[in-house]
Amino acid sequence: MKITIVAVLTGLLLPHFVYANDPIRSGLWEVTTRSDLLGLVQHVPPENMQQLQNLAKQYGLKIPKIENGAAISHVCITPEMAQQEIPTYFYENRSGCTVHNATRIGNSYKMDLHCKNAQFQGNGTAQGTFTTPESFVGSSEFDSTVNGTPLYASAEIKARWIGGQCSAVNLTQ
Repeated sequence: MKITIVAVLTGLLLPHFVYANDPIRSGLWEVTTRSDLLGLVQHVPPENMQQLQNLAKQYGLKIPKIENGAAISHVCITPEMAQQEIPTYFYENRSGCTVHNATRIGNSYKMDLHCKNAQFQGNGTAQGTFTTPESFVGSSEFDSTVNGTPLYASAEIKARWIGGQCSAVNLTQ
């Protein structure tokens, strides 16, 4: 049960991007997501981690490196993505999720998430601010039911631009 919860919510609580009045830099970004839920990963036996990775693949997600309650992932932002005001593509069609009420004021954004599939249903919000075209801070909250079990999850997100070339790092992290 914990494996399913972690796999589904990892994809939802990871990268939050929205673009400031000045476009963000395209290229490779490193995103660090911290949550109590991610802190449970250290208690998952190694044999079950493979099950977790397989489950994540079913949802079209890649499990990032998870250490000390934080997931570190890498995201490639194309020049076209960098020009968009609100990047709903990070959420649309992820685990049956859709984005509603996405708004942006200055360098900050907020959006509502609604998700529904056979094992996972829930609603949440994501918000954040680009402090510069090369850095971002944000948070998310999510009330859900995973395989019939109610679950609340929240996360804090920090992101930083690493460089202009996405091929510099293996993006499976």
